[in-house]
Amino acid sequence: MSDFKRIFGLLTDADVEFVLIGGLSVIAHGHQRATLDVDICYARTPKNIARLAAALAPVHPRLRGAPAELKFPWDAQTLANGLNFTLVTDLGDLDLLGEVAGLGSYEDIALSAIEIALFGCQVAMLNLDQLIRSKAAAGRVKDLLDLEALRKLQSG
Repeated sequence: MSDFKRIFGLLTDADVEFVLIGGLSVIAHGHQRATLDVDICYARTPKNIARLAAALAPVHPRLRGAPAELKFPWDAQTLANGLNFTLVTDLGDLDLLGEVAGLGSYEDIALSAIEIALFGCQVAMLNLDQLIRSKAAAGRVKDLLDLEALRKLQSG
C-alpha cells in the first residue's frame, strides 16, 4: 500500500503541477472502494518536469513490472522523453500520466479540476464529470464498475 500522505507531501512541497485522477479521486468523490496507488496527470512543461523528477528522486522511482536489472535513469530527461510512467517507489506505487484518456493533457483538465484537502495537502482533483468521462474512455472492467457508482453519485 502506498504512503499517500508522504507522496502528496513530496509533490506539493515541490510545487509540482498535477491533478489527481484514478482510484483516490473516485474515493474522494464518495464511492467506497480500495486503491493501492496514486494516479496523477502532470504538467509537461520543462520546469514542472524538473520539479517532479527532483521531488521523487529521494524515493527511488523505478518502472513497475520491469526486471530489476533494467537500467532506468530517474531524471528530468527521462520524464521529458516519455509520457506515462507506472512506477514503484519507496513509498508505494505511483502512476504518472502526461495525458488522460477521454480528457487530454494537464492543461486540458486543470482549469476544470477542483481543489480538495487530502492527507494534509491541498491538491487539484478531477471534477465528477471529468472523472466519469475518463472512466468511460478507459473502459477497463474496474473503470466500468467505478463508472456505474459515479453515475449514481452524479444523479444524486
